[in-house]
Amino acid sequence: MPPGGGGPMKDCEYSQISTHSSSPMESPHSKKKIAARRKWEVFPGRNKFFCNGRIMMARQTGVFYLTLVLILVTSGLFFAFDCPYLAVKITPAIPVVGGILFFFVMGTLLRTSFSDPGVLPRATPDEAADLERQIDIANGTSSGGYRPPPRTKEVIINGQTVKLKYCFTCKIFRPPRASHCSLCDNCVERFDHHCPWVGNCVGKRNYRFFYMFILSLSFLTVFIFAFVITHVILRSQQTGFLNALKDSPASVLEAVVCFFSVWSIIGLSGFHTYLISSNQTTNEDIKGSWSNKRGKENYNPYSYGNIFTNCCVALCGPISPSLIDRRGYIQPDTPQPAPPSNGITMYGATQSQSDMCDQDQCIQSTKFVLQAAATPLLQSEPSLTSDELHLPGKPGLGTPCTSLALGQPTPPSSMPNLAAEAALSDILPLKDEHRGHQFLTPEEAPSPRRMLGGSPLAHSRTAHVLGLASQDSLHEDSVRGLVKLSSV
Repeated sequence: MPPGGGGPMKDCEYSQISTHSSSPMESPHSKKKIAARRKWEVFPGRNKFFCNGRIMMARQTGVFYLTLVLILVTSGLFFAFDCPYLAVKITPAIPVVGGILFFFVMGTLLRTSFSDPGVLPRATPDEAADLERQIDIANGTSSGGYRPPPRTKEVIINGQTVKLKYCFTCKIFRPPRASHCSLCDNCVERFDHHCPWVGNCVGKRNYRFFYMFILSLSFLTVFIFAFVITHVILRSQQTGFLNALKDSPASVLEAVVCFFSVWSIIGLSGFHTYLISSNQTTNEDIKGSWSNKRGKENYNPYSYGNIFTNCCVALCGPISPSLIDRRGYIQPDTPQPAPPSNGITMYGATQSQSDMCDQDQCIQSTKFVLQAAATPLLQSEPSLTSDELHLPGKPGLGTPCTSLALGQPTPPSSMPNLAAEAALSDILPLKDEHRGHQFLTPEEAPSPRRMLGGSPLAHSRTAHVLGLASQDSLHEDSVRGLVKLSSV
């Protein structure tokens, strides 16, 4: 190095060489801005999203389209063929009331079908791993392949013991009254049922709209059916019954559709009116969770004991916010560089695959010994100078060490090989070459395999003399010696 502080050294630039050139994460020139994605694009459940995540539905929407066609066609025929005659003969209020009912039915239907029913978010991998570890500790099992029986927790609600079941799909303990929908593959809070007619699950966030839909649809169906019959009767009084059917064939179609659907719609409305008044869900009623048949002390802990209060809570209470935030952006994870796989780094140098041991046992033993024993050993021993090498009148490297005190480790069994190295070092002039080299640069640092064969200064002259068999014996003997030294 020239005097004055290293002229050419300041111009040198160092850059880390990436050993994974195929990974775009670690290459600074291949980094590209990834467009922010919304959560609905990677949603794990079986749902369909429209309008950039604003509309959320189930995948099976064929029956929903049938519901829309039946309502639109029946109402359209009524407003086109029956309302003009009824507005003139009876009152203009008939099409007005029918229009109000129609828009209320369509609004509640779309609100039920396009909204989040109360889907519970799934656990993240870290949360799932922590929960699984807690369950294994509680159950006393640690085997990964064995799945224990369905796991439950018990909580007390209004004096009634309620079991919380563990969902193996969502990796969470479901809250009270929540259940997993097999069609949508989601856990839904206060799950009522999956309704194919609306194309969505019915849960905590859309149950009131579902009830308003079936209730208003019952009124609309009865309204259309009643006034279609009135229209046919008024026409039959003027021209006869057959002529009335010929003059208004749309009324016949409307009457048939309303007649076969009004009974099921009214029955469904009555059933859900009973559920709301008792603060139950369809799922709980079908399973008989709060039936008196299970015991005298079995009662519904969610009921307020008053029909009016139960109805107000179900229909007028606040709507809870969505827990999945389907239109939110995904937070990108911080890239973590992968550990190098084609070598191990030690003393500033990287050991390539060509210098590693051929056998897996050698690789494992070399890593353990070099990291645990070689580093502290090299730091504690003083560096050898040219005057301390084998000279006349001084013991060489092959001379048995007689000055070791009691309790110190014995030398390794490869001393005869070291003696051969010392003899070669007498022949080869080392004084001029190694003068002033107190520290090794990364380029001069020996690989772990070569360091185990002898001293760092003498091995560069003896590596070409020793054969493959002697190197293997040196490696095995040196490993044993270093293990003994590290155990002390």
